[in-house]
Amino acid sequence: MKTEFAKDALAGRVILVTGASQGIGREAALAFARHGAAVVLLSRSVKGLEKVYDEVVAAGAPEPAAVPLDLLNAGENEFNNLALTIKREFGRLDGILHCASHFYALSPLSNQTIEEWMNQYRINTVAPFALTRACLPLLKDAPDASVLFVGESHGLHPAAYWGGFGASNAGLPYLTAVAASEWDMHPNLRVNLLTPGPVNSPQRNRTHPGEAKSERGDLADLMPHLLYWLGGDSRGRSGEVLELDLRKPQP
Repeated sequence: MKTEFAKDALAGRVILVTGASQGIGREAALAFARHGAAVVLLSRSVKGLEKVYDEVVAAGAPEPAAVPLDLLNAGENEFNNLALTIKREFGRLDGILHCASHFYALSPLSNQTIEEWMNQYRINTVAPFALTRACLPLLKDAPDASVLFVGESHGLHPAAYWGGFGASNAGLPYLTAVAASEWDMHPNLRVNLLTPGPVNSPQRNRTHPGEAKSERGDLADLMPHLLYWLGGDSRGRSGEVLELDLRKPQP
């Protein structure tokens, strides 16, 4: 996979990024903007969105859009209205990067509640499906469109105490496979799942509080992968489930 991209590698593209106020979503939105994309920033944090919006504008990138939306409580109308807003403001949509994620705490199944499971499924599985479905007409009309789900390692490798969080992420490979199969008659449209592995992010800080940063990969090393999968270089590749390990060898 290439690691160097031209400054205009995503020029002309409109890319929606969920969870854009922090972590992987924030870094990805800034990277996409630096490479010419008009970015639609989505998060429930208004202050976080404003900060990222200002960073994009200050960098001289195409003007983004900031959409405050709580995925936990969003329904059909909210998702459909988002798609209509994107169409009205930009006239197109060329990609979605699903970074938003919800995690409670590591605990045995006996301590986990129905509400915790429902809320994690709502954000980690249902929202990516519903948002993609609402935007599907725009994606189908794009000359080259990519949907990329960002997964979590325990969605692929079940382990004790990961319960509802791991189970909700385990739905993403299934969603990816079904969408890829249904969209195989659209050569301009692809969908894939990328699991970054251990990286320096707010969520990793919560799930592994005792882990040193040196034991994780850098977000900067993840960005070339995201630029590849949201850009034209990945055209023709769909239905793939990829797992990365960006950690540097220890001396």
